[in-house]
Amino acid sequence: MASWKLPPKAKIYEALSAVADNRVKITSETSAIVTSSSLDKNYTVTWSKDLTHITSNDNASHWQGYVGYPIVAVLLVKGKMTFDRKNAGHLAGVAWKKINKQFKNDYDKAVESVLASLEEKGIDTRCIRDEVERIMTQIEQLALKKLPRL
Repeated sequence: MASWKLPPKAKIYEALSAVADNRVKITSETSAIVTSSSLDKNYTVTWSKDLTHITSNDNASHWQGYVGYPIVAVLLVKGKMTFDRKNAGHLAGVAWKKINKQFKNDYDKAVESVLASLEEKGIDTRCIRDEVERIMTQIEQLALKKLPRL
């Protein structure tokens, strides 16, 4: 079975926002619904009982072959990876779809814009950046396998 590619770091920020906004709803032992930041789309994530095999119907996971933010958000909520809820909380309410569109889907520029606005509010974004690095390392160590597409 194929393995997932690592996501762009921007998708970790999006996943942390989804968790902070309580947009991850576990629907069964092996499935969840993750609502988009614009609240107009729902993505289905399903996994094996041991959470080693997973899939999602979000565009990034489906078309790009990397772990999309709905998968990352589920892994965080299910406790498969550790994270600091305070850092996630700083990303609550971020309208990622709108911001990504503003930057023509240049995800790195979108993230830098969000972090700059947090810095203007006096938030030390180094902690958030470090959190994203830790999560990326955990995703790599999980070596997740792909379930068939939804």
